[in-house]
Amino acid sequence: MPKKVDHGRRRDEISRAVVAVAAERGLPAVSLRTVAQQAGVTSGMVQHYFESRDAMVDYAMSAASSRFESRMTQAVERLGDEPGARLLVWTLLSSLVPTDEEQLADARVALDFMASAATTPSAARRLEVDNARLRDYLAHQLRSAQHAGELAQDRDPELAATALFALAEGLSVHVISGGLDAADALAALESTLTAFFV
Repeated sequence: MPKKVDHGRRRDEISRAVVAVAAERGLPAVSLRTVAQQAGVTSGMVQHYFESRDAMVDYAMSAASSRFESRMTQAVERLGDEPGARLLVWTLLSSLVPTDEEQLADARVALDFMASAATTPSAARRLEVDNARLRDYLAHQLRSAQHAGELAQDRDPELAATALFALAEGLSVHVISGGLDAADALAALESTLTAFFV
């Protein structure tokens, strides 16, 4: 009698292998062969679940993005009701700075995806949408802080959101490269955020 294959479990194993290869060796290393080696299966098996390399890369980025979003959501939920704009902004921005191995892995994948967006229109469009959504939310919180008298009236909330978002992402890149300790990155972010608020 033929052995019954648990397709859900097999797809999950291969999906985790895609993310592992992307996190450990970068998106350029993702291929049928490297993912198959990581998962301990044949290249044909990988192709059964992912029709192309682009599909694997897209999955890796989606998985990393989902974990980023989940971390942000959980961090905000822990703040309770009506935490205040400044605390919300800090919570969202600080969650972009990787502080453990899982976050570092996701940040490496995200950085590779950002690099590919420079030459891949589909990646650029997706990144543009994701980034605009977060910047808009940050700008909304900064406008709320301005109305509450917590942000200087001469500050432009949209420009401030763009600057703070770019700072958090830049600090994340320096943490990933190994040149900056995560605690120092968070301290720099906190210092800059303090300068924005009254």
